[in-house]
Amino acid sequence: MRRILLLLSLVLSPLVAFAAPQGWAPLLTPEQLSAFLDSEADVRVVHLTGSYDEGHIPGAVSAPYGQFRGPEDNAGQLPALPELTRIVQGLGIAADTPVVLVHEGSGAVDMGASTRVYWTLKSLGVDTLAILNGGFTAWQSAGLPVSNEPVMVSASDFQPQWSDQYRVTTEQMEDLVDSGVAQIVDARPQPYFTGEQASAARAGTLPGATNLSFAEMFDGNRMKTGNELSAMLDSAVARDADLTVTFCNTGHLGSIDWFALSELGGYDNTRLYAESITEWAMDPERPMANEPAGN
Repeated sequence: MRRILLLLSLVLSPLVAFAAPQGWAPLLTPEQLSAFLDSEADVRVVHLTGSYDEGHIPGAVSAPYGQFRGPEDNAGQLPALPELTRIVQGLGIAADTPVVLVHEGSGAVDMGASTRVYWTLKSLGVDTLAILNGGFTAWQSAGLPVSNEPVMVSASDFQPQWSDQYRVTTEQMEDLVDSGVAQIVDARPQPYFTGEQASAARAGTLPGATNLSFAEMFDGNRMKTGNELSAMLDSAVARDADLTVTFCNTGHLGSIDWFALSELGGYDNTRLYAESITEWAMDPERPMANEPAGN
């Protein structure tokens, strides 16, 4: 009965959706984004990593990724809702604002800034979201315009309400590990999964987890798409699970797996354990798989 109640508590009704611009998708090419910016669609482009002052997409606003993260000792932790509200309002974002998130494009790891902020904004009730595949580097490589002029926008009066529809807390993760009712996916490279490397207090992975390294989803700095991505996901993650939870060290790489499964792959009820192994390993009583002997 406890397992049934736990699972029911983690299967919620869908949030109300707003109409997206025609042709909108969670992952956009530079050419697609350029077409949206040339149209009448009121799109907000948000520059997250890399030097905004040295160059950005014309009209983009600056929002350094670090402000969406937790403290140094627990970077996956969420900032408080009033702080997230201040950030989102300052970017001129409302619930129905089409938002495109842009990372520098320095590599696959860098895309985690866009996927983590995408997950955060979606949880805050921003409905129409997309990521520029390949980031600002891909935009430049396509020969599209670049600006050095800072952009200021009017603040919105949006009052977001956080939804846990896409999140699993540490307390819930403890119950899920104990009950075994969830499909748990470790997004880190294999040496972290096997306990050979660690950046948290303890090495290893969550009990019952399987490994789907975020890096497998990329060709260079661009995420795979279409049948290539779908085939890779389906070979690694069961589609018929009632609940799938992704994680990593601090919810950065785990958000890449979450984005690929939930937003591109169409996997139902996929959630992110935002605080991930860093917070999990702080309590020595929490079990760990693949933990080296003597730890």
